[in-house]
Amino acid sequence: MNMKRVGIVGIENSHAEEIIRYLNVKQPEHVPVRITALVGGDEDQTRELARLGSIDTVVARSAELIGGVDALIITSRDGAVHRSDAVPFLEAGIPVWVDKPLAASVADAEEIIAAAQRGGTVVTSSSALRWVPDTDAVVAQVASIGDLQAVTVTGPADADSPYSGIFFYGIHAADVAQRLVPGPPQDIECVRSRDSVIVRHRTSDILVTLELVRPDEIGRVPFRATAVGSHGVVSTDIRLGEDYVQPGVDAFADMLATGQQPIPSEQLIAPITLLEQVRSMLSREQ
Repeated sequence: MNMKRVGIVGIENSHAEEIIRYLNVKQPEHVPVRITALVGGDEDQTRELARLGSIDTVVARSAELIGGVDALIITSRDGAVHRSDAVPFLEAGIPVWVDKPLAASVADAEEIIAAAQRGGTVVTSSSALRWVPDTDAVVAQVASIGDLQAVTVTGPADADSPYSGIFFYGIHAADVAQRLVPGPPQDIECVRSRDSVIVRHRTSDILVTLELVRPDEIGRVPFRATAVGSHGVVSTDIRLGEDYVQPGVDAFADMLATGQQPIPSEQLIAPITLLEQVRSMLSREQ
């Protein structure tokens, strides 16, 4: 079995630890992928992650890993920095997984995808929620409720987040909606109240609503998806278990094995298009 060597940049995100724990500690036999290098960040955190995953290679800049890894995972919280890390690897023919959001602008997202095309390789990006069992269950049940009429996805998000605002957590709801109703958003509308942002748009003539609620000191609203069909309704909380990163890691591993993107490029760009327009609308209201 050909074990893939993978580097991680953006270790401030808790996803980095969970990915390392899954691949390097649990070492699932069906996933021949290991994290072999880190781009260092906080000194204590870098040391702890290297110890956890028995990782010997730690570098200061992601570009130092080109030629030394078979793929790159980007877990940086701020989508605004993803382009600078992803493009050099993709142009060198090295596959990349950008762990949500793909970018914090359409221009950056399009350049990341174009870099993959120039390098003859593949790139993917998604929320962990796209792959969890509860989302799979909603997708499966939609077929039983007749012609799909409307979809609503509820979840936490903070339009004033330091990590590119609405992109940081808003990508979760936007990506789940994109899985349920794939395609470019049209007729985008946005309303902001004190603690929430409501986004409405149409995709394939289906009404899609995102209810994005700012967390308070007690906690966050749960993620929830509701689909309304011509003769039925599906509505369920989307829960993140302890193993929530694993389905997404498995999708990344399949991409490395097959050379096929698990998500078409147009679906990678669609939620970025939506959130960029929402951010623009919110900025005009201030």
